[in-house]
Amino acid sequence: MILSPNRSHFGGSCTTARTNTLASLRGSIERIEAHGDAYMPDRVALGHADADATLQGGLVMGAMHEVFAEGRQSAAATGFIAGLAGRAAARRPLLWVRQDFTEIESGVLSMSGLAELGLDPRLLVTVRAADVDTALRTAADAMACDALGVVVLEVWGEARQLDLVASRKLTLAAQTSGVTGLVLRVAAEPSPSTAETRWIVRAAHSPPAAASMPAAALRPAGALRPAAAWSAWGAPVFDAQLVRNRHGPVGQWIMEWKCDECLFGKPAAYPQPVAAAPAHRPHPTPARAQQRRAS
Repeated sequence: MILSPNRSHFGGSCTTARTNTLASLRGSIERIEAHGDAYMPDRVALGHADADATLQGGLVMGAMHEVFAEGRQSAAATGFIAGLAGRAAARRPLLWVRQDFTEIESGVLSMSGLAELGLDPRLLVTVRAADVDTALRTAADAMACDALGVVVLEVWGEARQLDLVASRKLTLAAQTSGVTGLVLRVAAEPSPSTAETRWIVRAAHSPPAAASMPAAALRPAGALRPAAAWSAWGAPVFDAQLVRNRHGPVGQWIMEWKCDECLFGKPAAYPQPVAAAPAHRPHPTPARAQQRRAS
């Protein structure tokens, strides 16, 4: 008899709490159904009209995305993922986690090269991890920090640690914090994951341009760039194939990174200069014109 009032009161509190929780859930479901578009995930436009249309407005924020490339395409993949990171970070800090072996195979990240691509090196923090396990743990912890804008996890070669379970953990961390995760896999084959999108990237033809010449984001340690090679470089151009898209179709595009605008776009239709007709050349005389028509 002494405990019965307390049990009754405790049971009433639990019932009230459950009722309030159910009411809150019903209200949330009704709001989502009534305003479905308002609850779509945030997206950032890449700038390439066809790619953005396929992605239904752009790259999903607060999610995990994958970029794959062959070993010899590591520089192109680095430039492409740097562009994605620049679009998604939105002037917020960017953390780049790299496996030590990646630096041996691909070279070090060049801060001057990233600056020429349009990224602010002052917002970039790089972490060198001794192995895949350390890199994965570091990236997962970083993606739980909502002070960051983007976390890049770069791993070279096949890595059994990056399985479906690890992918799910990264995705949950991104969804909880709102931080966008970009996983760069070089010299590896795609495997099942929870990635929002998956890209396969190669370098495309980049004709020389008379405008500013961006440097490569990767450079072997201690390497110097001769002036002749510098002047011959054009804008970065990528052959980007979207092979996984959770919210729509896939596609393949030639995407040029525009360093000044810090966005992707379509390459010029006629990138090579065309010689103009001499302005001083006179028009053919009527007799010569008739002779040409007769012949």
